[in-house]
Amino acid sequence: MRKEKQLLLNEIKDKIDASKAMFVARYSALEPNTSWAFREQLSKLGGQFEVVRKRVFLKAAEQSGIKIDESLLNGHVGIVFVSQDDYMPTAKMVFKFSEERSKILEVLCGQIEGKIMPGSELEMLSKLPGIDEMRAALIGLFIAPMAQMLSVLEAAMAGPLSSPEEQSQKIENEVIS
Repeated sequence: MRKEKQLLLNEIKDKIDASKAMFVARYSALEPNTSWAFREQLSKLGGQFEVVRKRVFLKAAEQSGIKIDESLLNGHVGIVFVSQDDYMPTAKMVFKFSEERSKILEVLCGQIEGKIMPGSELEMLSKLPGIDEMRAALIGLFIAPMAQMLSVLEAAMAGPLSSPEEQSQKIENEVIS
């Protein structure tokens, strides 16, 4: 193997080993401005997009202990490497970017926490709420009963302060209107 190819192979292998997650995507008609916008959005989330020759990528993945089905890799292939612990925002961004641009990217498969997953499963995972959304929902579940109890107590405290005649008058007015 030539020295340049070996350097490229080592570089890709190092990126595979250092990443927390990796998404393999097929792209078509990826214009320079679109590619630049995609890479910019990825970098904000701790991701990096690399266009790699299939043979080099397959050899680097094999050296890293990852078995990828070669038959999946048809057409032009790019790899999204994610260095952040929370890889889901990056996955959501990749699928959203693709949908906004007429499916310019098709995620074929990916590796998350050492497990190879098909693109369809990754898409389902990307549609789940993020960690911040789940935290907000959990806090809402904890707060809702307390807020309801407070409303009941306030209503109970306000009720006895009025006389029975005032309460019946109030009920009649509500029924009439």
